[in-house]
Amino acid sequence: MGEPLPRFRYHPDPIATESVESSSVTCACCDRARGYVYTGPVYCEEEHEDDICPWCIADGSAHDKFGAEFTDLAGVGDYGSWEKVDRSIAEEVAFRTPGFSGWQQERWFTCCKDAAAFLGRAGYSDLLKHGPEVVESIRTELGWDDGREWQEYLKALSRDGQPTAYLFRCNHCGRVGGYSDFT
Repeated sequence: MGEPLPRFRYHPDPIATESVESSSVTCACCDRARGYVYTGPVYCEEEHEDDICPWCIADGSAHDKFGAEFTDLAGVGDYGSWEKVDRSIAEEVAFRTPGFSGWQQERWFTCCKDAAAFLGRAGYSDLLKHGPEVVESIRTELGWDDGREWQEYLKALSRDGQPTAYLFRCNHCGRVGGYSDFT
């Protein structure tokens, strides 16, 4: 491919998370075929599925031209459930960072008064690799007791199926957290 992908502080590897993929599609915003296209959700009046390049997300052009959001602005911090961040940070995530597809409305984990970096979808074995603190954070976020129902749910978590966990790493303290959902 041509030029290197732009860097996203809050979504450091959008290719690995499958939010960006190689493509010969011409971007609806800049009218250039740059070798990559965004494949995640786009919230705006016009339909823009798989036709916006990562550069137009990074520089805000897609938001300016189409009013596009890639994550619900209020979802940064889970609609007030997680740490509140400055509006400028929430806008960077919502307007200038590739989002990701979830089973229901996506939420963006916050920690240390900042948005965290999206690591990707995770299943049971992925959570175990991150350690017991991450497993506990997903359980706590659900509000469930550590009983049989939780153990069954935990073992059912799937990166590609459902339920799915969505993991983030704090850019300051390194804490991994997130949430899980299903249809």
